[in-house]
This record gives sequence, C-alpha cells and structure tokens, in this order.
Amino acid sequence: MISKDKEKKILSRRTALKTLVGTVAAFPILNNRTVAAALHIHSSAPTTAATEPFKPKFFTSAENELVTTISDLIIPTDEKSPGAREARVNEFIDLMISESEGDEQAIWRDGLQAVNQESSKRFGKGFAEASEDQQISLLEAISQNEGSPENLPERFFDHIKRRTIQGYYTSEIGIHQDLEYKGNQVLLEFEGCTHPEHGA
Repeated sequence: MISKDKEKKILSRRTALKTLVGTVAAFPILNNRTVAAALHIHSSAPTTAATEPFKPKFFTSAENELVTTISDLIIPTDEKSPGAREARVNEFIDLMISESEGDEQAIWRDGLQAVNQESSKRFGKGFAEASEDQQISLLEAISQNEGSPENLPERFFDHIKRRTIQGYYTSEIGIHQDLEYKGNQVLLEFEGCTHPEHGA
C-alpha cells in the first residue's frame, strides 16, 4: 500500500471511473469468447487463484510482474478496497493482450522494455529493482503528456492505464468492494422524490 506521505497517487478512483467510460471504445474489439473469459477471471472466488499458479499466455514472467507492479501503482490498495494486484488485473490484461492484434502486442512488449530502460537511465536499475518512490516518480513523468504522448513510454502508459481501469472495474473487487454495487434490487415501494421544493 502507498503510505500517507505519498497521497499523490497516479490515478484517483474518481478519475478512473471517468476514464472507464471510454476505455472499451479505445481498443480493438475482441471476440465474445475472449471477453467472457476475461470477465470470468474476476468473477472467480479469491481462493481459486491460490489453487493453481497463474501462467501468462502472452507475457513472460518478468513482464507479468512488471505489469502487476505498474497496475497496482495506478490503482493501489486504499482504505476502501484492495488494489489492482489483489483484483488480478494482470491476468485480465494478459488474456486481453494475448488475443489482440500484433501492433497492440508490440506496444506492450516494447513499452515494458522502454519503461525498464527509462528506469535504468534515471536510477541505474530496472523498474522492478527501483524503490517505490522512484517507480512512482517515473510513472508520474511518463503520464504528463497523457492524451498527446510524445514517445513510447508515454504511449505505453496510456495503454496500461486504460487496461488497468478496465480490468479493475470488471473485477469482483472493483465492482462490489470499490463501487459497492449490490446488483439489481426489487423495489417493493417507490416513494419518488423527497425534496420539499419538488413537492406538489
């Protein structure tokens, strides 16, 4: 969890929800089977993940850990709900990218490498070996030109942020713990508006 002295999070929950609206439209449409499988990842009980180690379909083990770390810095655990790591966002992203077009896959593979290279240039170590403060400062730097990225790390940040939001808010944790969605409810009585100024 990011400590209180690091309240400048990469992405607030409110900002994430605003971004979510346009997330799906921003990426190539995948077949229904892929989407259904991706959503099933998040509908599984938390104990399911512990029974069998996750094996990425697209990412290498090192890439998967990098995706996990970055996504968890984008949506970290807070006082209300667990973050992207606990929501298994990395599994969602891996499945979605494994079924994406080659250009999309190249952005992820090259983008992860670019983040590592940028970390090495700034801190003399790869992203995974950098401190949390260093990781956050790097992500803040490559998020500055969001909407009009100027280089590969900035383009990659846009992709991983959107996929992280998409994965988190289609997860059990994102939907039920963070959004507190209770499902469709049967209303036995509808009282209408209770504001005095709207009365007859």
